[in-house]
Amino acid sequence: MKENRDPSDEELLLQYKQTLDKKVIGVLYKRYAHLVLGVCYKYFKDRDDSKDAVIRIFEKLFDELQKRDVQYFKGWLTFVSRNFCISELRKRTVEAERRNEYLKEPDEEIEEKEHELKEIKYTELELAIEKLPDKQKLCVRLFYFDNKSYDEIASETGFTANEVKSYIQNGKRNLKIQLSSG
Repeated sequence: MKENRDPSDEELLLQYKQTLDKKVIGVLYKRYAHLVLGVCYKYFKDRDDSKDAVIRIFEKLFDELQKRDVQYFKGWLTFVSRNFCISELRKRTVEAERRNEYLKEPDEEIEEKEHELKEIKYTELELAIEKLPDKQKLCVRLFYFDNKSYDEIASETGFTANEVKSYIQNGKRNLKIQLSSG
């Protein structure tokens, strides 16, 4: 009496290559859909997305199994499922970034451009300050960047209050000249 047993994965793969009978993939689906669902759920964290992915992965098998000689189907299927999920998540990330860029509020874009412009102007100002004579440079930095008064700057530098005032005024005038010509 002949024993009635289920065909092995290898036998099913060979049968599919010879016949291209999609029912063979159906048998593999029944065996491994739960495994693929688990792999997909690990990546998507969503049952519906995972179920959709299982269907799409098994649909890919129709073509993939014609091209490949698969020795250990379960391991290969796990590998294919993992790569499919990673690829899908990458696509979603890229699509989300594009969508966010497209939907970006005009106010945000304006703020971004204003910020960039301020950065450029600040850099230009820094370069212009570096070109000032040392005494003007020192007084301008202490007055505008450190918010020190004329008297505080005078006591720190040893200049008189009138000299400080003069260095700041001359420094301002020289900065305007440099920035308007640049």
